[in-house]
Amino acid sequence: MRRVLLGFAALGVIVAGTAWALSAPRPLDDATIATLQGDADAGQTIFLAAGCSSCHRGEARDSDPLILSGGRSFASDFGTFRAPNISPDPDHGIGTWSQSEFINAVMRGISPQGAHYYPAFPYTSYIRADPQDIADLYAYMMTLPSDATPSQPHDLGFPFNIRRTVGLWKTLFLNDDWAVTGDLTPEETRGRYLSEALAHCAECHTPRNALGALDTAQWHMGAPNPSGTGRIPAIAGPGFDWTEFDVSAYLSSGLTPQFDVVGGSMADVVGNLRQLDKADLDAIAAYILRAAR
Repeated sequence: MRRVLLGFAALGVIVAGTAWALSAPRPLDDATIATLQGDADAGQTIFLAAGCSSCHRGEARDSDPLILSGGRSFASDFGTFRAPNISPDPDHGIGTWSQSEFINAVMRGISPQGAHYYPAFPYTSYIRADPQDIADLYAYMMTLPSDATPSQPHDLGFPFNIRRTVGLWKTLFLNDDWAVTGDLTPEETRGRYLSEALAHCAECHTPRNALGALDTAQWHMGAPNPSGTGRIPAIAGPGFDWTEFDVSAYLSSGLTPQFDVVGGSMADVVGNLRQLDKADLDAIAAYILRAAR
C-alpha cells in the first residue's frame, strides 16, 4: 500500500509539474520587439481597425472614445469581464509599460508582471498582427489623454478565477494560423489581415466550443450573444447574400442593404472602421465574401 501511495504521489508531482510547465507564459523574443520604432500617426489607423475604444472607453454611451478609462462589463458563460483602464495614466493605466510589455500584452495576452490575461481580450486575434503595427499602436496610445479611474476586477467563479489555468487554455487553442488560406488576391490578403488580425470580426461572429475557443469549422456563421439577448448574425453561409459593395457601404455608413441602421456593439465597430480609407473597407469586404464561400 505504501508503494502504491508513493506511486500516486510521484505521479501527482509529475502531472503538476507538466501542467505548470505547459501553463507558463510564452512571450515574444524581446530582441525582436524591443528595437522596433513606433510611429504614432500609423498607430492611429491600427487603433481604429483594432477597435480599442469599443471596449475600453468609459461606461457612458457618450463617453470620449479617446479616454480609455475602462469599466465596461462583458457577460460570458464563465463570468463577467470588465475592461481595464488602458489610458497612459501611470498609476491606473499603462503609462509605465514599456513597448515590449505592451506588445506582449496585445499579441500574447501576458501582463507586465507575467500573468495571463483572459481571452476576453482578443489577443487570440491580435497574435496574427505584425509586431511593427503594435509598436505603432503603442506610440499612438501614449499620446492619448490620461485618466485616473481604477480598473475594476472581473467577476469569475472557480476555477475560472485562477489565471494560471489560462496558460493551459493557450496551449490548446492559441495559435497564429489563418482561418482562410489558399490563393488570395492582394486585396483579400489585406482584408484578411484587417479582419482576422486587427478588427477580430470572428470573435463575435463565430460560435465557440465548450471551453470558449472559436469553432473555426463554423467561421463567421453567427453566434449566441454573450449577454443572453438575441444572436450575433452570420456573415457567411447560405443566408448571407450581401455583396462586397453592401459590406463596404455598411462599414462606412452603418446602413444595411435594407436601410436598417447599425445598432448595439456593432455601432462602435462601424464608428471606428468608417474612419479607415475606403480601400481598406473594400479589402475587408472582399475578404468577408471570400471567407463566406
